[in-house]
Amino acid sequence: MIVYSALTDQELIEELRTGSHDAFNEIHHQYYALLVRYAFNIFQDKEACRDMVQDVLAWFWEHRRQHQVNNIKGYLLMAVKYQVANYLRKGKVRENFLISSLNVADYSLNEESLELQELQAVITSFVHQLPEKCAEIFRLSREEQLTNKEIAVKLGISEVTVAVQIKRALDKLKVNLGKMNFWMYFFV
Repeated sequence: MIVYSALTDQELIEELRTGSHDAFNEIHHQYYALLVRYAFNIFQDKEACRDMVQDVLAWFWEHRRQHQVNNIKGYLLMAVKYQVANYLRKGKVRENFLISSLNVADYSLNEESLELQELQAVITSFVHQLPEKCAEIFRLSREEQLTNKEIAVKLGISEVTVAVQIKRALDKLKVNLGKMNFWMYFFV
């Protein structure tokens, strides 16, 4: 008999790929409460957070044969982050709230999260590929968290230009992340 609580992430994923409900139940048992707390840290509605986490876990089960995961906790935390982002986006929540709320620095994640490190590297690389002015506007908006008006004043351009440049950068980032198998499910 297998003791699922003693298995490593890799072993749990292998068991999950074979369709083991016990492996999935162990993952659910280990991470459900943490994922709900994480979602609640971003979006202050406990019931909605529970629903979002259940959606992520259901997706995790449905796509169990495709997972290339080294760190289940990091993978699920990132999935919940993007599920919350989708929920907020559909709810017409202001973009500035969304981006600042989902800033990785706002929530202390385990350094073992390879997926998070990969995502950060992809975004950093992406910003370096943007045209100079667009990259500067994007950095001011996302890293320094300046408003469109503050950016316009600082750079001596119109707010409309700032908004257009940020939208272009976000659209390109979405396409760039869409090329990554995992992210395309959560970033749409």
